[in-house]
Amino acid sequence: MISRRNRFHGHKSVTKVRGKPIRLPFFSVYYSKNKRDTYRMAVIVAKKTEKIAVRRNKIRRRVFEIVRKSKELENKSVDVVFVVHDAEVGVVGHDELVVQVNKALKKINSSL
Repeated sequence: MISRRNRFHGHKSVTKVRGKPIRLPFFSVYYSKNKRDTYRMAVIVAKKTEKIAVRRNKIRRRVFEIVRKSKELENKSVDVVFVVHDAEVGVVGHDELVVQVNKALKKINSSL
């Protein structure tokens, strides 16, 4: 799990992240610059995508852990929101998920 200072707090802060999405097979990524000295991140998995809360939380933990280990967003002033559209994220292989998340992070870095 990423540290508390790198997570969003409250629904209103997440809704302010606007911009053109990065569409990938499992999720969309929205991002915008912020005025902080570090990044903030959220992973949204709707009940429509996955009905069981344990599985939704597993998806969130997997994505958070990949971002934490990649260090692509380290020392970047950006807000990032992953919106998961496919429940397959919970069962897909770790290597494939790492590739997809890193592809999104590299696109974010290249546009900053």
